[in-house]
Formats: sequence, structure tokens, C-alpha cells
Amino acid sequence: QRRVYRTTTHVPWELGQIMDSETFEKSRLYQLDKSTFSFWSGLYSEVEGTMILLCGGIPFLWNLSGQISGRAGFGPEYEIVQSLVFLLLATLFSALTGLPWSLYNTFVIEEKHGFNQQTLGFFFKDAIKKFVVTQCILLPVTSLLLYIIKIGGDYFFIYAWLFTLVVSLVLVTIYADYIAPLFDKFIPLPEGELKQEIEVMAKSIDFPLTKVYVVEGSKRSSHSNAYFYGFFKNKRIVLFDTLLEDYSALNKEPAEGADGENEETKSKTKNKKQGCKNEEVLAVLGHELGHWKLGHTIKNIIISQMNSFLCFFLFAVLIGRKELFGAFGFYETQPTLIGLMIIFQFIFSPYNEVLSFCLTVLSRRFEFQADAFAKELGKAKDLYSALIKLNKDNLGFPVSDWIFSMWHYSHPPLLERLQALKDTKQE
Repeated sequence: QRRVYRTTTHVPWELGQIMDSETFEKSRLYQLDKSTFSFWSGLYSEVEGTMILLCGGIPFLWNLSGQISGRAGFGPEYEIVQSLVFLLLATLFSALTGLPWSLYNTFVIEEKHGFNQQTLGFFFKDAIKKFVVTQCILLPVTSLLLYIIKIGGDYFFIYAWLFTLVVSLVLVTIYADYIAPLFDKFIPLPEGELKQEIEVMAKSIDFPLTKVYVVEGSKRSSHSNAYFYGFFKNKRIVLFDTLLEDYSALNKEPAEGADGENEETKSKTKNKKQGCKNEEVLAVLGHELGHWKLGHTIKNIIISQMNSFLCFFLFAVLIGRKELFGAFGFYETQPTLIGLMIIFQFIFSPYNEVLSFCLTVLSRRFEFQADAFAKELGKAKDLYSALIKLNKDNLGFPVSDWIFSMWHYSHPPLLERLQALKDTKQE
């Protein structure tokens, strides 16, 4: 794929109608920089992980956790307490070692190509907030999971799976209402033509829409997105302001003398993003609602939970194997949390790669089906132009190596999606 980025310096003839040479070159350089960053950050991650294993980093951190919990009055019999200290230290280490890479990605690569909208202060405030919120969720959930495994008997894997199922459903339910607003401002889409047309389209396919929000994604990035969430009869649609031509702060001049949030997001008017017109936004939503109407969301949940059950079952089979713990430096004890880490992170690694590939193939199939659904709604022409605009606004590179694309792309390449829409568009 890097060879494609380096050598494809001119717009291919089949793209001549939809992409100018300046945008093509910008997207090529952006993806080349991202590819270089991905290589070096991935290499560092592999080296770091290997050194941790070879130098006994996991048992060292476990023993350190035992010392800390022991000083707090919790002896070796309080394994769950020691596990939580271990988890806190491990996630803190991961956050600190990943911080330079995140800073470079945000303030060098994204900044260089006009996507970053954050100041350094906003970035660190956001990072600390994410870490705290993650710990507030991760530590209680992990402690309950470990407790269930401890008391569950021979069929603990069933109870553990049911617990993680409930937790995942609860998190999906509360995320957009209670967690996401901690990081981004959500405002109801104002009354007007766009909101009316969204409601009419939702009603036409029996989508139980209750609210439509606009999220200020432009506070941190000029990338655009849209999604829906909620269960049963309580569905909400969320549109990033960067998706909407009429609402994006990036298309507006900042007020003179503005302070506070404007300073934090430091809008770059020189890098305006075009966004989509109302008709194109409706076409994008038609695609997203197609995922709901065609049952893609439910199918993904079922696949995820089947996989989760299988993993817990295999964990139950393998957890008693002392040689697994010994291979990672645990000769005297077999802590449950360490067993989860060894089996889920290392033993299942080859299986997870195969599963990820299968899900990528399925995702591309779902994307084509959702495009076809939008086409049936009469949105083919607008979706065609929206995909081109979104590709341009996000500097997506439309040329890819077929093996790289097959393995990594959860969405079909732009040309394939446009070709599937083309006949109806021309009609």
C-alpha cells in the first residue's frame, strides 16, 4: 500500500470526473504520512510488548501491585484488590507510553494536513478526563467480573458472559446520553427543513426516531461522521457539525474578540471543510438507517455475543493449565486477572486476527447493502455526491492495493461504491 501511495502521483483516468489533482495530491501525502506513523507506532508497540514479556514485566507489575495493596492493609487473600491495583498501574503505563505517539499524531500529522482543531491545553484536559472516566467504568466492572468468576463454580463462564452482555448493553444505552456529553457538546438540531425531512424519512421506514442532535466535533477535529443509537422505541440520530455545510463552525469566521471555547478549538478558517448539503446529509442518513432496517446492528451484536461466549468457554477450559501461567513468569500463583490477560490477549491472538478479517468482509457487504437501501429511497444521486465530498473533506485516498484493501478496509473502496450507485444515479 505504501508503494501505491508513493507511485500513484497522478489522478487515474477513472477518477478524473470526481477528483481534482490538488485534492488527490493532498490525500496522497496525508495517507503516506499516516502510513509512516502507523508503521513506526506499530513497531514500537511490538517491541514494547516483546520486551515486557522477555523482561518479566507482567509478574513484576503484579508483585508491585501486591506490595501496594499490602501497604494499604490488603493481604494476598484479597486478590481482587491486587488485581484492580495492577489494572490501574497497567492502564496508567499504557497511557503514558502512548502519549508521545498521540501528541505527534494530533499536533504534527493532523495539524500538518489541516484536521486538528485542538490546543495543547484542550488535548491534555481531554486525555485526563478520558482516563478518569475509563477507570470509573473499568475498575468496578472488572471487580464484579472477577468476583463472578470466583464464585461461579463449574459454570462460571455462563454467568461471566451474561454479566458482560448486560454491561455492554447498559454502556451502549447510556453512552451517548451520559458519557459522550462529558467530552462533546450535543445540541438538538434546530427546527427547519433538514429536521423535518429527517423526520419524514425516518417515519417512511418506521424508524422510531425521538431526537436529532448535532455534536460539536469541530472542537477537536474537522473529520465528519454521523450515527444513530438507542434500543427499541427510543432511537436518536447524531450528526457531526462538520458533516453539515450549514452548521459547521469551520465554515464560519470566528467572532471578533471571541474567547473561551473558540480559543480552545482555534478554528482554522483557512482550512474550511465543505460539508454536505441537506439533500446529501439525508442520503448519508438513508445509508445509516439502512443498517438498522436491514438488521445489521442486531446481527453485529449477535456475532459479538456468540464470540464472547465462545471466548469465555475456552477460558474456562484453559484457566486450569499451570504451564500457561508458568510461561509468563507466574510459577507460584495463578491470578484470575492474569489468566484473562494471557488467554484473551495472547492465546486468542491468531483467532482474533481471523475473526477480524471475517468481520471486515462482512462489514463491506453490509456497506454495499446499506448503499443499495439508500438507492431504493431515491437517494442514489445525492449519496453519490456525498461520498465524493466526504472523501475529499477527509482526504481519503481512492486508490488501494487489493490485498491491503481486502484485509484492512471495513468500508468498500470509493470507486466500488460509486460504481454500484452509478447506474441509478444516471437514471
